[in-house]
Amino acid sequence: MFTDHFASIASDYDVVLSDVWGVVHNGVAAFPDACDALTRFRAAGGTVVLITNAPRPNGVVVAQLAQFGAPRTIYDGIVSSGDVTRDEIAKRPGQTIFHIGPERDLAIFEGLDVTFAGVDTADYVVCSGLFNEETETEQSYRGLLGQMLSRNLFMICGNPDVIVERGEQVLYCAGAIADLYKKMGGAVLYAGKPYAPIYDLALKLAQEKRGKEVDRSRVLAIGDSVRTDFTGASSYGIDCLFVTAGIHAAEFGGREDPDPDAVERVLIAAGGKPRAIARRLKW
Repeated sequence: MFTDHFASIASDYDVVLSDVWGVVHNGVAAFPDACDALTRFRAAGGTVVLITNAPRPNGVVVAQLAQFGAPRTIYDGIVSSGDVTRDEIAKRPGQTIFHIGPERDLAIFEGLDVTFAGVDTADYVVCSGLFNEETETEQSYRGLLGQMLSRNLFMICGNPDVIVERGEQVLYCAGAIADLYKKMGGAVLYAGKPYAPIYDLALKLAQEKRGKEVDRSRVLAIGDSVRTDFTGASSYGIDCLFVTAGIHAAEFGGREDPDPDAVERVLIAAGGKPRAIARRLKW
């Protein structure tokens, strides 16, 4: 079902688990209509938890949202794949880490008892992204992944997204490297969407904010990625509002006038239909 207005289904839900990049902002600036919609949902008694595959602790995401102009009124809490990654690192005390990713992601390790090592001696790998997403793709890492595979190194992927949009640019993410490593035969744990641990944390936080249990039939996921948002919601047993103007826009025929048949084909191939489809999140 295509809809131009979130308001048409909002009253059916108590909790929204909303994606961030592609729904709330594009990596450059916040979307005013999306911010207005989430603010209105909360004003009507709903609870919003932003659920993001950002490979950083939620506090860093808070600062980034403010930088992009997203008001604090849009959410009750945030859960990131960085939070899940930190939980996984904490389960492995005393082990050394080889980190793949930019320096800006080092916050993921803050406050943890972590020792870094080279690929030849590390106990396992944490991949939060590419060293330089402006110039590299996952294929740039094939040689490094071969070294890791020769030692049977286990990888924690701190961001299961394969690509992301920054303004009009399309950039590769940690998920692209992790997928290639897995295809080569490596063992990978994906810390974020579409896997259950991040949804468990988000629902737990929503229930704490509401002070009571929440029926999953009253929970709605909002997102723009088939691989992470739609598949994750379906696997977790919650409804999904799918936004077409995000990373799949070209595949669907454009941001402003998506082809309904193309959207339906992609979503059915991914395992079903969302509760509703919208070009963008708008009240």
